[in-house]
Amino acid sequence: MKQRAFKQIDVFTPTPYFGNPLAVVMDGTGLDEAAMQRFAQWTNLSETTFLLPPTEATADYGVRIFTPGGELPFAGHPTLGSCHSWLQAGGQPHSKDFIVQECKVGLVKIRREPGTQRLAFAAPALKRSAPSPAVLAQVAGALGLKATSILTAQCLDNGPLWLGLLLDSPDTVLQLTPDHKALAKLGIKVGVAARYPREDTAPLIARANREARAFAASAPAIAPDFEVRAFASPIGVDEDPVTGSLNASLAQWLIAEGHAPERYTASQGVCLGRAGQVHIERDAAGQVWVGGESVTCIDGSVTL
Repeated sequence: MKQRAFKQIDVFTPTPYFGNPLAVVMDGTGLDEAAMQRFAQWTNLSETTFLLPPTEATADYGVRIFTPGGELPFAGHPTLGSCHSWLQAGGQPHSKDFIVQECKVGLVKIRREPGTQRLAFAAPALKRSAPSPAVLAQVAGALGLKATSILTAQCLDNGPLWLGLLLDSPDTVLQLTPDHKALAKLGIKVGVAARYPREDTAPLIARANREARAFAASAPAIAPDFEVRAFASPIGVDEDPVTGSLNASLAQWLIAEGHAPERYTASQGVCLGRAGQVHIERDAAGQVWVGGESVTCIDGSVTL
């Protein structure tokens, strides 16, 4: 074991402790997969990343991404948090336009959003298909959902696999109390979303549940376009605070099907006392970008 530079980053928030935390080991060289997995289990965060030299000449850095339950080929908040950490540590990208991350899913472009402190990643290519009625019924049962509350559903694959559900209202999303053991048994990660009515511009916290309102004094008041939650019991995370990969695949699906505009903001994490803000944009070329701010909460070293 040796001392390695380490950071803990809060992602998808401008305010520390209101986003999704990420553990970043700044130098993962010499660590085998078992050691990485053991450390990810110990941090007990939704994801832990290990930065590595890239193997592709066009990449700026490499990363491996672990949940407490296993390795992921790609994930959104680890991408933004790892890039934030790499830049903060003095990383210099090859290109002035993009930072290029190498991970199991391939090369992922990341850009600095003009006029903001946000970074945004280019959503990986999405594969999607309709879920079987039997699977949809089982998932609805595990979520405690009435069939009439589900407007549409898709199986989404951009590295991680999600069953995406568009629900009838943000209140339905916020009031869900899933049976996490049932979801784990089904082996299905589920992302749910609902759109706020355009005329509804009241701050999020004022229209959320009792637990969320308790954070009103310190959480930023925002008026998002969508409310999102992510349930990932099969990989050891009952509910993820803010999920980049899910928001990426939801955006690609919902924009393509006309359920969402080409630019919008999603809120996530309210029921966990968070105030995650995910910024979505589809550019003129059809590429979906998923952005958010990151802040460093812990900066030091770890024996690993």
